[in-house]
Amino acid sequence: MKKVTILALHLGYGGIEKCIAALANSLVDTYKVEILAIYKLYDEPAFYIDPKVHIRYLSKVVPNKNDFKYAVKRVNIFKIIKEAIKALNILRIKRKVLIDAIDSCDSDIIISTRDYTNKYLGEYRNNNVIAIGWEHNHPHGDKVIMKRLRNSCKYLDKLVVVSRELKHIYSEDFKNNNIKCQVEYIPNFLEKIPKKINKLDNKNIISVGRLEPEKGFLDLVSVFKLIELKDGEAYLNLVGDGSQKDKIFKNIVDNNISRKVKMPGYLDFEELNKLYEETSLYLMTSYTESFGLVLIEAMSHGIPVIAFSCAEGAKELINNGVNGYLINNRNEHEMADRAVKLLNNPDKLKELGENARTTALKYSKDEVKKMWIKLLG
Repeated sequence: MKKVTILALHLGYGGIEKCIAALANSLVDTYKVEILAIYKLYDEPAFYIDPKVHIRYLSKVVPNKNDFKYAVKRVNIFKIIKEAIKALNILRIKRKVLIDAIDSCDSDIIISTRDYTNKYLGEYRNNNVIAIGWEHNHPHGDKVIMKRLRNSCKYLDKLVVVSRELKHIYSEDFKNNNIKCQVEYIPNFLEKIPKKINKLDNKNIISVGRLEPEKGFLDLVSVFKLIELKDGEAYLNLVGDGSQKDKIFKNIVDNNISRKVKMPGYLDFEELNKLYEETSLYLMTSYTESFGLVLIEAMSHGIPVIAFSCAEGAKELINNGVNGYLINNRNEHEMADRAVKLLNNPDKLKELGENARTTALKYSKDEVKKMWIKLLG
């Protein structure tokens, strides 16, 4: 049985970390699987990982990014210097433990999940190891990001990307810059598909994600305010946690919609699924999404989705007018109008929901696992 090692920055809350856990769980019956995580943020991984997966943490240090930001915000020069020195030491430890782990790894295949770890994997792996990068983020034409990933993949055998658009972008870039690393498309997947679809018999709306600026949740509050003005029966569940939590909550209060919006924070798999089951529509206001796993999660319940078209991953999943709607130019009024019309048209809501479910089934664990096994051999 071949051994597969997955390099992770940490196993805390995050989209990449959720995908790492799902991949490890799906491969563990076919390969010996281990995860090497640089940082240990919590006593247990944020997402369920099969006990057969071996987990090893490479260091006891944790990033001090938030402490450094706080020191800068308070203009505390002594604290800034202290945290800067600490950060440099953490980076030194991070580099050393990563290089040592790669150099001593006895796996047949190593999968890197960050461009930072790509670089060291390519440089320090043993000659008989197959080195694979796994990229989830969209460069948006940013030349700095493109160059960083390109350079990190110089000595890798393959780069797995999560959308067809990313495959096209990086295949062309690598070809034009004489990078031999082969680019492969394998989408993210759902570990579990609900047995039945929603009744869609209410006007509950949901949106899920990290409460960070790139997810556009402040815009979502504005959109829901427009919806609420037109349909007083609509409710919104805004699920997740992050740096903008207080700012978003204040915006909800200022817009006088706190009675209609709930912010339950981070929910585990069972809690989130229960909430999905009580939902009729998903709204995505992200500025960027390479794939949009949360969209697939919602669609698997038979929930239609409406998203701004600037979220690249949404364009790959949503067939406009068939399983949801794409809204151009981040037009909040158009998104609100679409949502209100759909929630008040049960037949159309059901039609889009059934088609959304069909789309989601293409991203089941069994289907995507076949693609990984073909790649890994």
